Amino acid sequence: MKIMKFGGTSVGKPERMHQVSQLITRDKEATMVVLSALSGTTNALVEISKSLASTNKKAAVEKVEALEKQYRSFILELLSGEVLRGKANEIITEHFEFLRITQKISLSDALNKDILAQGELMSTKLFSLYLEQEKIDHVLLPALDFMQLDANDEPDLAVIELKLKEILAAYPTKKLFVTQGYICRNAKGEVDNLKRGGSDYTASLIAAAVKASVCEIWTDIDGMHNNDPRVVDKTVAIEQLSFDEAAELAYFGAKILHPTCIWPAQLENIPVKLLNTMQPSAAGTVIKKEAGSVGVKAVAAKDNIIAIKIKSSRMLLAYGFLRKIFEVFEKYKTPIDMITTSEVAVSVTIDTDVHLEEILAELNLIASVEVEKDQTIVSIVGNEIAKTESVLKKLFDAINEVPVTMVSYGGSHHNISLLIPSTYKTKTLQLINKGLFNL
Repeated sequence: MKIMKFGGTSVGKPERMHQVSQLITRDKEATMVVLSALSGTTNALVEISKSLASTNKKAAVEKVEALEKQYRSFILELLSGEVLRGKANEIITEHFEFLRITQKISLSDALNKDILAQGELMSTKLFSLYLEQEKIDHVLLPALDFMQLDANDEPDLAVIELKLKEILAAYPTKKLFVTQGYICRNAKGEVDNLKRGGSDYTASLIAAAVKASVCEIWTDIDGMHNNDPRVVDKTVAIEQLSFDEAAELAYFGAKILHPTCIWPAQLENIPVKLLNTMQPSAAGTVIKKEAGSVGVKAVAAKDNIIAIKIKSSRMLLAYGFLRKIFEVFEKYKTPIDMITTSEVAVSVTIDTDVHLEEILAELNLIASVEVEKDQTIVSIVGNEIAKTESVLKKLFDAINEVPVTMVSYGGSHHNISLLIPSTYKTKTLQLINKGLFNL
């Protein structure tokens, strides 16, 4: 079995759904199709939930009505028969009645997650109706029947594998299955989700659970590029990446792939392919165990970084001081991206300010603390680049105009990371593109 995941832009227009139906029936291998919500839907649902949270019921009503209007128009273009259009309108009515009911209930975290789940539920049901219209035999499998989180809100792969095995056993002759990305159930049995971009994660988890031959991630760009095409004019698609290289790029800002997508596939050594729905003949990028080549492959940038410098001439070299620092971040479940040390200071970076005040309050009890916001981590990724001759020289020659405040080198064989002010991000990416890739 192979897994094919299609993002919001790949199903965001009726003609795109038509194209997806052609892509998933190109060969005879059993296939599980994972769909995101229609592009723009999750953002709209987030705004509806925010309006409810602020008790602005009027704004919530207006946003619900606007979103429903979009779906009613979508149905008219997607489906041609009156019977199937009628079924589709019933589906939309059901889901939007739920959204209207939420306006009469106090918003809770559980209700918020129920609201956010509506996009994937609608997209898969509508796509299933289109497949029915085209007489394409398939089974619509609710992700809420098998996608499971554990007590730590992490995917429970063993449970997912067991449940999927039981469900698929009921359809021994079927070759095509459709399910939702992103949504799942938590340990309490409530509707939950895998966070933004989580449909990639769903696809990879399913691939690992069913020991798939491949996990294909279909988006609107032809593979992972060597740089950010939104701010750099000349970029090229990367033919092959190792799991480790891809994980580094995803974590440090490559938007095409969700950071959590890699480990389930890597666990079962399942190749991941990044492909373009709009250009299905393009080679895209394959991610597998082997890197394919040595040297710099790509650069990625992660924004909204906060740098924290912890200074203590008295305590830094004392036994247990670093442990005390890390315990503060662990207490508030705030991961550290980069870390550097000197004789009198430790500098770390984090990518969220959710618990920043509490963290700073506790750190101030043991040291003096300086904070810099609006920073960006730029990561240069490639196989064995920490051992590749002249990479550092070329890198720093290329960016000699950029004020670099932190450098992480040697912690990974595949990554060199720089911390820079966010105002220098575009310039830095462009300089690296010229200095390291000659583009």
